[in-house]
Amino acid sequence: MRITRAVVPNMFTTLNMFCGFLSITYSVKNDVMNAVIFILLGAVFDSLDGVMARLTKSSSKFGVEFDSLSDVVTFGVAPSFLVYQYQFNTWGSLGLLISSLPMICGGIRLARFNVQLSGFDKDYFNGMPIPAQAAIVCSFLATDFEKLFPSLNLQKSELLAPLVIAVSLIMISTIKYDTLSKFTKRDVQLHPVKFTFVTFAALIIIFTKGAALFPVFVLYLLSGIIRWTVTFFKKLRTAAFEDEEDEEDESEAEISRVDI
Repeated sequence: MRITRAVVPNMFTTLNMFCGFLSITYSVKNDVMNAVIFILLGAVFDSLDGVMARLTKSSSKFGVEFDSLSDVVTFGVAPSFLVYQYQFNTWGSLGLLISSLPMICGGIRLARFNVQLSGFDKDYFNGMPIPAQAAIVCSFLATDFEKLFPSLNLQKSELLAPLVIAVSLIMISTIKYDTLSKFTKRDVQLHPVKFTFVTFAALIIIFTKGAALFPVFVLYLLSGIIRWTVTFFKKLRTAAFEDEEDEEDESEAEISRVDI
């Protein structure tokens, strides 16, 4: 077997998948924090495999497919099993259905991405990426809301089901989400705002020792929804303006016929 430079990014992809497996083993033991940590660690490896593929210039269809399979395990199966063990195992059939959504919608999201893939560099995703969904769910479980917001009286048990359903459905939506900055000179010049936001968000997460992870990813979630809302109303306004122009043209045409 000939060893090529493609082994480097595939090693990080393998570590990503292994982290998903480790997370499942900790979920079985009801060790929520370690289960969350390994899913988030898998997200780190998932970002690094893309970096390594660009550095070694070894992007390939095999790498894309392997990465998707790893993502299904780490960011689909592992979070689904985690939320099932955390709360939904007492909900019967409804709990099974809700907890399976990250896995099912994540699989659909990745299959659609691979089918629509043209080239390896994109400025945005259709639907929220599956690692972001996993990061939102995991950071939600890891955040101590009673300590951070004692006056709000937030109950995870009441918010987890709506959160899981919402982020799962947004994955298979057509709402556009920005890709992460690649930290290359060209990418920084083309997308300075995105580069600034990613850098600032990373620094906040580091300085808060992970406490800001959930708010940062909620902002990312809202960014796509806000963009979709603004675009939707712009299209409505444009359509209304075009209808008014058409009505004016018809009126002018009728006046011209009367004059004749």
